[in-house]
Amino acid sequence: MRALTHVFAAAALAAVQMTAAAQTAPDTSRPPAVLPLEAEPAPRVVAYPALPEPLARGVVIVQFRTENFRVIPVFGKAATQVSPRVGHLHVTVDDGPATWAHTSADPIIVVGLPPGPHRVRLELADPTHRILATEVVTVTVPDTRSSAATAAPPAHRH
Repeated sequence: MRALTHVFAAAALAAVQMTAAAQTAPDTSRPPAVLPLEAEPAPRVVAYPALPEPLARGVVIVQFRTENFRVIPVFGKAATQVSPRVGHLHVTVDDGPATWAHTSADPIIVVGLPPGPHRVRLELADPTHRILATEVVTVTVPDTRSSAATAAPPAHRH
């Protein structure tokens, strides 16, 4: 029994040594998990056209993705040194005075716009609100009142 215990102990020690060696050996087939900030490619935001079905009802839903950047609710100077880059979006409608911070990867949803053309500006902002990239989506909100007036009345059922 004692000899069997030594065999198991030796096998466990060999496994630990192999794991340690694997952790310290450089893996040249993959890039490092974390790059120094100065070596990272520039962040980018890609916005897609507003979804047509909700837009027909007057609801603007803009999906987006980011490259070399994660949208999360983090603010402050210390967070500017995190890699990969993190931050949030500044969202502005029609170059208006109001801008809000969007802090998730969820789509941008805007309701209550009057019928007609509009611009939704998405700006990638670092945790100190410095703008890193911008994308603009143009939409035309239909006049749902006029389409409702011309639609056939609902069938009467008994």
